[in-house]
Amino acid sequence: MKPITIALIGAGLRGIRYGEYASKRSHEMKIVAVAEPDDVKRNRAKEAFDIPEERCFKTWDELFAAGKQADAAFICTRDKDHYVPAIKAMEAGYHVMLEKPMSPDWEECVELERVADKHNRILTICHVLRYAPFFQTIKQLLDEGRIGRLMSIQYNENVGYWHQAHSFVRGYFNRVDNSSPMILAKSCHDTDIIQWFAGGKCLSVSSYGHLSYFNKENAPEGAPKYCIDGCPVADSCVYYAPDTYMIENGGWKAEAASADPRFETMYQAMKEGPFGRCVFQSDNDVVDHQVVAMEFDNEVTAVFTMTAFTEKCNRTLKLMGTTGEIRATMETNEIEIRTFGADRTDVIKLEEADGHVGHGGGDARLVQDFGRTVRTAESGQGTSEGRTSAKVSVQSHLIAFAAERSRVEKRMVQLEEFYVGGQL
Repeated sequence: MKPITIALIGAGLRGIRYGEYASKRSHEMKIVAVAEPDDVKRNRAKEAFDIPEERCFKTWDELFAAGKQADAAFICTRDKDHYVPAIKAMEAGYHVMLEKPMSPDWEECVELERVADKHNRILTICHVLRYAPFFQTIKQLLDEGRIGRLMSIQYNENVGYWHQAHSFVRGYFNRVDNSSPMILAKSCHDTDIIQWFAGGKCLSVSSYGHLSYFNKENAPEGAPKYCIDGCPVADSCVYYAPDTYMIENGGWKAEAASADPRFETMYQAMKEGPFGRCVFQSDNDVVDHQVVAMEFDNEVTAVFTMTAFTEKCNRTLKLMGTTGEIRATMETNEIEIRTFGADRTDVIKLEEADGHVGHGGGDARLVQDFGRTVRTAESGQGTSEGRTSAKVSVQSHLIAFAAERSRVEKRMVQLEEFYVGGQL
């Protein structure tokens, strides 16, 4: 079996992660080109995937100008840089695996799906949670009728205080104008799962949320703009930047602060870079807590809460049906089924074979499924959209867009407001 070839556009943390999973399946797929403006990241990808120098490009425009480099592309750029390279890639004959969100603009999301259909290209969106055994098991239980007819969904995205501080206060996703609303950037994963579980089309959304804590009003007295410049509460503040980034094995958070791990470079990042800032004196404007209520056309109702104010970073769910309920926690991989009148609780404890690495194993399965769909298309044996095609994903993106419109305009939003000519 000839492996399909992949061009990596965007060699940040997500791009490298997906590339690594592809490399583990070298008999199925191979990274053969990269486009990345950052020299360090581009060279890292070059070495990691043994890419020839002539196939290493600074921009996606240079890559496309050099002729078709591969069968497909992984597009893992920043949120606002998803639409243009995805459109160009599909028009140039590439199948595309696109990091979520598809775009911060709802009309661009709709257009991406239209262009994929026009050019008969596979466009898979990286809604990795659908591929995780945890969520697949819950979906199977629902489909089997283990709790009767599903009536209500309660779903919590427990962002975690430290994750909020890193990604949505100091980090790349801290401002709507640079990225997208947090409900889209962080939680279109989750609106996708809710829609999948509900099994119907979302009709309307109401949402409330605020940036209440991570602002100047809550800065400790005398706190400097940068933590390292003599913060008076350095010993007690859980957000003190050097304790997060200037530590041994700082992991992906430290790498985001500085691609160069040397002390001198990291110290400079703490003095001048965004990750060294006091979390109460950053330039963030996205919410730190939000709740979304949804109504579906099959009378299922759902409530989703996204909040920074949790110790753990996980997802917890409660699904209520006519004959029972399901309670589940992704972090522990445990699913409880409680049947009315049975006086017992059935517990499913999922194995951790590929465990909690990469969204509970979802990352690896996403890449594998994308490879399968591309091979099917390239072999002429028909087409398969995969579990998270653009056609499916547009709907869950629109829920997030509707939620943000509702929050900002303080009103209930009908999903039909986003339809063009009465339909998508």
